[in-house]
Amino acid sequence: MQMKKTIIGSAIALTLAASSALAGVSATDAARLGKDLTPMGAEAKGNGGDIPAWTGGINPPAGFVQGMKHIDPFASDKLKFTITAQNYEQYKENLTDGQIALFKKYPATYKIPVYPTHRSAKYPDLVYNETKKNATATSLIEGGNGMSNYEQGVPFPVPATGLEVIWNHIVRFRGGSVARVVGQVTPQVDGSFTMVRFRDEFTFKDQLTDYDEATMKDNNILFYFKQEVISPARLAGNVLLVHETLNQVKEPRKAWIYNAGQRRVRRAPQVAYDGPGTASDGLRTSDNFDMYNGSPDRYDWKLVGKKEIYMPYNSYKLNSGDLKYTDIVKAGHINQDHTRYEKHRVWKVEATLKEGQRHIYAKRTFYIDEDTWQATEVDHYDGRGELWRVAEAHNIFFYDRVVPWYAVETLYDLQSGRYLALGLDNEEEGGYKFGFERGSKEYTPGALRRSGRR
Repeated sequence: MQMKKTIIGSAIALTLAASSALAGVSATDAARLGKDLTPMGAEAKGNGGDIPAWTGGINPPAGFVQGMKHIDPFASDKLKFTITAQNYEQYKENLTDGQIALFKKYPATYKIPVYPTHRSAKYPDLVYNETKKNATATSLIEGGNGMSNYEQGVPFPVPATGLEVIWNHIVRFRGGSVARVVGQVTPQVDGSFTMVRFRDEFTFKDQLTDYDEATMKDNNILFYFKQEVISPARLAGNVLLVHETLNQVKEPRKAWIYNAGQRRVRRAPQVAYDGPGTASDGLRTSDNFDMYNGSPDRYDWKLVGKKEIYMPYNSYKLNSGDLKYTDIVKAGHINQDHTRYEKHRVWKVEATLKEGQRHIYAKRTFYIDEDTWQATEVDHYDGRGELWRVAEAHNIFFYDRVVPWYAVETLYDLQSGRYLALGLDNEEEGGYKFGFERGSKEYTPGALRRSGRR
């Protein structure tokens, strides 16, 4: 796929050019990228034990044909050991508080099967090249609510603050333009569920067929997102459209919903922060999507440092077309028999709600994979300081498209005993479609009404 460049926030970048000495890290630190640091800023070396050195990621395995379900390149790996409620104490230094809480909540069924670690992920060369430029040029502006001198790639490969780490997750490369059909479930306590299927797509601004850097008026747009509910019948035809802005304090996210029953398009300001997630039965906020999205302005962000944890990784088995949804969705949590965990290094970041701001989550603790900048484990705390919800994202590397992403996102509610799982596509045909073409006129409220159907 050919990727075109875009300058996000270019007007701001010009005004700050004179103060570029304050941006990014030193040339000496930037020169570490591709040497002792990977091109994305992770430690290239291993830990001298069960985390190996990064050697460039993996290529498609023999026998893989574009369009088929991904072959598990590590299917022959032997299980090293399984962490359970009975033995987790001996591994707790490499577990999150959320994982420990799940052992306590579901002592008979929740487990972590641990396999050998493979640092399988990589990104396209263009992303590497832009990331290296960003290291010395990109800086936060307006209280950290936006960035100057940023085009694409990772803005802060050598981060100094928690906010820089979270921006790396928010804007990370996801293929430019992607369309998919995926399922979301919110099982009852007994495990019974109704599958909600979405047809969604997003297009980063520079991928538009009519993109013109010289004349594009809205330089604050990051990407366009459209999500249509295709089942069950009572929800089918409802469509959400989002214009995702980079600086959402300067210019809030623009969102519209087409209601198939009313045949009307309405603005949707609630699609942000802790507004309810689509068809989530109250188990997900809008900013829980993609583990975390949107403006970071309501929290103070603290960079705790690096940590080694057992995290869901190379989850090809969970993504297999041989599984049915009923094989995965169980009472309390997904079927851990189909999961795979590996020890990896993560950035640990704590987000605390600012005084005077409101959100149902008073605190969040993020564990963000160093190789991909993907948030993988997130613990959510309520206003009383009690651990409330635990998010686990099961990482997968789309080796055919050189795109790390998620196979399934899960969000476990410790208080209700219910959970949400999003991204299931085991029974869907066609998989993810990268590199499709869209024009900006296809992401307007008028086009939203035309696309809606029941």
